Amino acid sequence: MACASPRRSPATPRRRLKGPPAPPPVETLPQLANIDSIIDKLLFARKTPGKMVSLAEQHIRQLCQVSREIFLSQPMLLELNSPVNIVGDIHGQYNDLLRHFDKCGYPPTSNYLFLGDYVDRGKQSIETISLVLAYKIKYPNNLFLLRGNHECASINKVYGFYEECKRRYSIKLWKVFIDCFNCLPVAALVENTIICMHGGLSPELDNLNQLRDIPRPIDIPNHGLLCDILWADPDDDVIGWGQNDRGVSYTFGGEIVRSFLEKHNCSLIVRAHQVVEDGYQFFQKRQLVTIFSAPNYCGEFDNAGAILCVSEDLTCWFSILPPLKPKVLHVKNGRR
Repeated sequence: MACASPRRSPATPRRRLKGPPAPPPVETLPQLANIDSIIDKLLFARKTPGKMVSLAEQHIRQLCQVSREIFLSQPMLLELNSPVNIVGDIHGQYNDLLRHFDKCGYPPTSNYLFLGDYVDRGKQSIETISLVLAYKIKYPNNLFLLRGNHECASINKVYGFYEECKRRYSIKLWKVFIDCFNCLPVAALVENTIICMHGGLSPELDNLNQLRDIPRPIDIPNHGLLCDILWADPDDDVIGWGQNDRGVSYTFGGEIVRSFLEKHNCSLIVRAHQVVEDGYQFFQKRQLVTIFSAPNYCGEFDNAGAILCVSEDLTCWFSILPPLKPKVLHVKNGRR
């Protein structure tokens, strides 16, 4: 597997990702006959960046309920084929999600694997999660969603998603989202050689079947395997396992990465969870890469946002959204 210089992802037709047994046809699940009109309404926002999209609460509930059934029909550890575009944290930056789609292609032309953290901090978490859920329903074998640490009631009740749901809709809708989040898968294998998760590794992970066997629905515990997969971080200064400054889970060093890949016959770990200046950052001689896809994170960082594009022959490159430069304040007639 080679990692090439950043370039734009080709917008050629993609084959459907081969996963585990295909999910039941949407027609056999709770009905959502208006899925196309929901997607069209969400995409219309491209014409007015930053404007809230007014979806009916009933339709958002249906997105959660139908996608939940699809998640449960697919395993906790997804097994996918290339080509696929791997997306890191979006955090409610809806316009940036649309910019990534504009650049790399919309489903089903391009296949996607999202690594979680769709909500919190950004201003449009509802639009962000609604669009990816809608695409999951429309194209269940072309777009896959993993769970991030913010797809958890105790976290997104604090960092913005709860308040956004309460302000724009209702607390009941937030609870419907949580019920959906509790059924998301937590890891994916691409071509049996690239392993993907939101956070990182765990000292409790000896066999990948442990991931497959995690029951659902499930809340994220404060410790243990599931917690680590969503919360752990790599650290150049750590040998083995270290204490995490987040106050939860662990940090892990390069030897942990090397031994994990060797034991499980993998070549690369792809994870998200941390802001990195260029949108991507390698660790341990390119055996692990962090992907962060929200440029100008929270309006406070000058970071780029990146997607890892994996071709059919496992060549990898990065599609990058550079940080937007602050608007220049023009001085005219002595005024700003």
